[in-house]
Amino acid sequence: MSVLLELTMFPTDKGESVSKYVSEVIKVIKDSGYPYVLTPMGTIIEFNNFEEATNLLNKCYKALEPYSNRIYAVCKFDIRKGKSNRFKQKIESVRKYIKNVQSI
Repeated sequence: MSVLLELTMFPTDKGESVSKYVSEVIKVIKDSGYPYVLTPMGTIIEFNNFEEATNLLNKCYKALEPYSNRIYAVCKFDIRKGKSNRFKQKIESVRKYIKNVQSI
């Protein structure tokens, strides 16, 4: 099974720039050992099952909780049985149709 999670999480009461707080979330993700890709609009992480994803999601929230009374989060899941290493597979599937497509 492959569970892809795209996550955006930050406090809403810290002004215009929240990269300091986003960095706290990224530290949790990085320390988890799961493969991830940081993008300008969120972070994509791959897990073996849904429980791993929700556990890490909770840890990310807990990392921000002390800093803010209001935390914004957007989570998108793509869950597929019988697959793994889908970061590369999904991009390669598109490249079959469009050569030289840019990706992060």
